[in-house]
Amino acid sequence: MIASRFIAVVLLGLILGGCSGSGEDELQQWMTDQRNQTKPQIAPIPAPKKFQPQVYVQEVGADPFSVGRLVQALRQESGSATSNAALVAPELSRRKEPLESMPLDSMKMVGSLNKGGHLVAIVRVDNLLYQVKPGHYLGPNYGRITKVSETEIVLREIVQDAAGEWIERSATLQLQERSR
Repeated sequence: MIASRFIAVVLLGLILGGCSGSGEDELQQWMTDQRNQTKPQIAPIPAPKKFQPQVYVQEVGADPFSVGRLVQALRQESGSATSNAALVAPELSRRKEPLESMPLDSMKMVGSLNKGGHLVAIVRVDNLLYQVKPGHYLGPNYGRITKVSETEIVLREIVQDAAGEWIERSATLQLQERSR
């Protein structure tokens, strides 16, 4: 029994001796050689450009904030002055309707009706209800109703731009759902 234990210990020692790191040393040497042979290719960073400050001379260039340039640009965008004057002339000569004295933001579209095959919008102003249809006027900016649908009123307004020219713009009143 003691002899069998002795033989088992000797065999175990031989097995462990056979697992020594002889192959591991070769592997470590190969890894070191590969690391030393591989050189990364890194492109150099270009040098920053030198800043050249420019002296600001007001008299040399045009003033970008001049009112004259703004007016000129707005006139080019809005078209000729004769067509702009033609927009307002008919509006000044007609009789004003009651809803033109109220601002658009005080008006609310609360519904629509079908009267004789045409849609009529219901507008609430100061807890009073008004029926409006295409051709009627709303708001202080010569807003003429061009279209009435079940959900909105489309207006064509005539307003002055920054240059004092008359231009057309579109505005809408959306149907306001009642909140409870």
